[in-house]
Amino acid sequence: MLRETDYEVIDFGDGQPTSDDDYPDFVVPLARAVARGELDRGVAICGSGVGASVVANKMAGVRACLIHETFSAHQGVEDDDLNMICLGGLVVGHALAWELVHTFLAARFSGAERHRRRLAKVAELEHKETQ
Repeated sequence: MLRETDYEVIDFGDGQPTSDDDYPDFVVPLARAVARGELDRGVAICGSGVGASVVANKMAGVRACLIHETFSAHQGVEDDDLNMICLGGLVVGHALAWELVHTFLAARFSGAERHRRRLAKVAELEHKETQ
């Protein structure tokens, strides 16, 4: 559906899923590409979305969140410059998943001073933790 709406899609998933697939094997390369600025945004999906969110946020520069409703899908971008959305493939239906991803991708960071100030504090914390 993303390709059909003219989004460029890079799939980090396994084209042939197997029982020994683990979400970090796919989410980490995606999160690294987002953190390096190679991708503007990322969509990570695992069974519940929780594991994808946990591992994505281990990458400095990634702001990922588990999203189940549309308000957070746009507000997370507008206020917190969210650059990855995590979804639970076993808990979010197809139609809602599409609505969440579409809302996330259409949203833009507001750039408001208070939001930039807060994000600077997050970046400072990431910097301290990586030293």
